[in-house]
Amino acid sequence: MEPIGSTVWVVADGYIPPGSSGDDPALASHESVCILNAGPADATVRLWVYFTDREPDGPHVLSVPARRAFHQQLGALGVPAGVDYSVLLHSDVPVVVQHTRLDSRQAANALMSTIAYPAR
Repeated sequence: MEPIGSTVWVVADGYIPPGSSGDDPALASHESVCILNAGPADATVRLWVYFTDREPDGPHVLSVPARRAFHQQLGALGVPAGVDYSVLLHSDVPVVVQHTRLDSRQAANALMSTIAYPAR
């Protein structure tokens, strides 16, 4: 399959909800970037986190094999809960990026997912 997507992606609305209502780790509040590399070549993705009150953090280098999906929880990269942030991703081959937030602060969980903005 031919590569699809873009090489630059932006997630403007980042906010990991602080706290969760249960003790199941799979249902802890979190945010993820989901990256699809449908092309024939492995992707190296560099991710920067931008904050409202400090310099950007990164690059965090993520490897996404060819013809694979990859999910990265942003808290695992050191993004703190309860803080506004944005994410900029640069890939050396075209990929597709989706952003997902699980807010489990209440017993009725909320899941939000949206395609990131393909800047190029």
